[in-house]
Amino acid sequence: MVKRKKKNVLIFGATGSIGRNALEVLARLGDRFAVYGLTAAERHGELAMQAEKHGARVVGIANPAHASALRSRMAAMSPPVEVACGPEELAALAARPEIDIVLCAVTGGVGLPLTLSAVRAGKRLALANKESLVMAGGFVLAEAKKAGAEIIPVDSEHSALFQSVRGHNRAEVDRLILTASGGAFLSATREEAEKILPEAALGHPTWNMGPKVTIDSATMMNKALEVIEAHWLFNLPPSRIDVVIHPQAVIHSMVQFRDASIIAQLAVPDMKLPIQYALTFPDRVESPCAKLDLVKVGALTFQRPGEEKARALRLGYRAAEVGGTAGAVLNAANEVAVGLFLEKKIPFPRIVSLVEEVFNRHAPDPAASLDEILAADKWARKEAAGCIR
Repeated sequence: MVKRKKKNVLIFGATGSIGRNALEVLARLGDRFAVYGLTAAERHGELAMQAEKHGARVVGIANPAHASALRSRMAAMSPPVEVACGPEELAALAARPEIDIVLCAVTGGVGLPLTLSAVRAGKRLALANKESLVMAGGFVLAEAKKAGAEIIPVDSEHSALFQSVRGHNRAEVDRLILTASGGAFLSATREEAEKILPEAALGHPTWNMGPKVTIDSATMMNKALEVIEAHWLFNLPPSRIDVVIHPQAVIHSMVQFRDASIIAQLAVPDMKLPIQYALTFPDRVESPCAKLDLVKVGALTFQRPGEEKARALRLGYRAAEVGGTAGAVLNAANEVAVGLFLEKKIPFPRIVSLVEEVFNRHAPDPAASLDEILAADKWARKEAAGCIR
């Protein structure tokens, strides 16, 4: 019997929610994968412990202020662990020939250079950073095609779509149906939303996610970004992508085909499942996830997003239709707005209205270059920060 060579995995964002779940998955799949590299933005202490536990050969820290402390700790390991420092050195890790799979699990626009580095190196990219495609989907996919890279989505919704279309001719797909839990304040009135504090908004009813994604879920801006991501991943116009609220979060998304059939992916909400699928694809292997008991779930319900939730969604559709710089501006303004809310500088409803203000001030360039997209990202951040002065 031929012994299978382990695949080396690099995780960008190892100390975040996705990264921690991925390490649990990899620990259970130890005969198939090896943890080659781990990176983090700030949490150097946790990163060092992860490297020690999982036997990483290299670690990376985005913030240079933590490099010295991390190097001291990694030098004491046997054998010593290499340390990369700063965004450029982190991005360069993805191009190493030893690495087979890159999991991009960072949040925000900072993930774009990491994503581009991975696809340009022809790697399998397990993509949890939706902002890369929101900002520059056309460029990312073109670079992936040129280098022969493989992009497997990790977002639960896009993983569900990916699984549902598997084995089918893409030309047979009529519509994509993204499901949304509705977040922590599904039925909140405008008056109630004005009183929402960050502490309450960070409590999601179903998923355990990082602060940014949890707030985006509450505003439904995450679904706006996911519409753009789905548009690029599955090459469908925004007009053929629907969003429905499904509070039970059991159906993770659905695909409607030309004959009116709908195929859906169902599972207990657990990010370990789409993470594992992206790593082991095309194989399905045993997972630690609980089995879904439909009788116990009982009813599966659906509803259209209300007017307040639809405000964010409309921006996503507009950005997807225009393309170019529109996605970068939407994403950047939202990142700033969420940060301002978490710092208690703006009320909860102001998040979407601030993003809308910045988006409406921008004259998008549908045929923008990558440099122009990055310039639009920078402009939108400055513009959004200026909106509260």
